[in-house]
Amino acid sequence: MLALDSVSSFYGRSQVLHDLSARAESRKILAVLGRNGVGKTTLLRTIMGLTDKATGTLFLDGADLTAAATHERARAGIGYVPQGRQIIPDFSVRENILMGGFAAQGSRRRIPEIVPELFPYLMENLDRPGGLLSGGQQQQLAVARALAARPKVLLMDEPTEGIQPNIVELIQKAIVRLNEDLHLTIVLVEQNVAFARQAAHAFIMMENGRAVAGGPIDGLTDDVVQRHMMI
Repeated sequence: MLALDSVSSFYGRSQVLHDLSARAESRKILAVLGRNGVGKTTLLRTIMGLTDKATGTLFLDGADLTAAATHERARAGIGYVPQGRQIIPDFSVRENILMGGFAAQGSRRRIPEIVPELFPYLMENLDRPGGLLSGGQQQQLAVARALAARPKVLLMDEPTEGIQPNIVELIQKAIVRLNEDLHLTIVLVEQNVAFARQAAHAFIMMENGRAVAGGPIDGLTDDVVQRHMMI
């Protein structure tokens, strides 16, 4: 289980998260929803230790990671697929994937066995510079890189945003498989309510840096969506 208790988070003097508590149960998908600008990305960055300051507590499988640095959180088993992908354009596909392996414990860096099944295009283009890939292909690469760290928990920040429809379906199927086949716990920031309802087991709805609703996914009713996501 990934557990956050009474977490507040800051960029400089600006507070973005306010006393937020959340649980991502082991081997489940937790969907994080809300309008743009409510703190969803900051929540993931806070879990990774990437904001200027945070208070509250963070536990992973009973281990207290509250004071852990970003690389220590990655080594403990938290993987991250950030918004914007952040691949290295001059590195090859292979190099980008293997770079994720620096966070893996106890083994040499390698391409995860499931990557050829999920993203065959990447395996066919291992020597191609990452910067020459389309947006959807770069998203596949960002997921593959995160998997190379052999995470227990995978944080995914709007993984289907701004990519072509055929790749959206591929990424969505990959998310479900990573959960069902690899038993990964996934924290998924998502704007697509239909996909959240299909894939996730639980949800939290955010507004102004706070969790204003949450629970089992069947509680993500049209009323909750209209109150907190519609303009």
